[in-house]
Amino acid sequence: MKRILFTLSLCAMAGCEGAKQDMYDQPRYKTYAPSALFEDGASVRPPVAGTEPRARGAFADSSGGRAGTDLVRRDALAEDAQANPYPVDMALLKRGQDRYMIYCMPCHSPAGDGDGLVVRRGFPAPPTYHQDRLRNAPDRHIYDVIRNGYGVMAPYGDRVEPADRWAIVAFIRALQLSQHADAASLPPDVRAHLGAQR
Repeated sequence: MKRILFTLSLCAMAGCEGAKQDMYDQPRYKTYAPSALFEDGASVRPPVAGTEPRARGAFADSSGGRAGTDLVRRDALAEDAQANPYPVDMALLKRGQDRYMIYCMPCHSPAGDGDGLVVRRGFPAPPTYHQDRLRNAPDRHIYDVIRNGYGVMAPYGDRVEPADRWAIVAFIRALQLSQHADAASLPPDVRAHLGAQR
């Protein structure tokens, strides 16, 4: 009799597991699906204010969050800066040029005039970097546009790291200077070389 009761209780518990499968298959949103539950209409929620990332990089998960914390600290400093926090040297400009050619050139063109190959195929033209409004804009504005997007430009914050965004900003400033340099500010030997070419 005890065996029969034990067997029945096991069957009953197994039945409960099957009946409560809805605990495992709960309703959820697909990534970026709209939601009427929140005011902004998005199901994806931003991190809670004050959330601190633990680590970043290929080995961050395997080390209990200890590896990669220096990258998180570097990203946080770059993210909080209002102007370029890195010294503008050839290494930064080369990195900025490399990232610009990958992410920006298809629309903005190699010269930054907004006549890239994508634009020539019908995509709306971005503004030229050589207009007064963007030459006088603070570095942080360009950084924020790279991170958040602007108009029809998609945000690149998920693809371009904060340090690389500042490198792109430095390269854009070099592009602007290449088209609008004041001849009086150039060294005498460069002015002489330019005068000989004319």
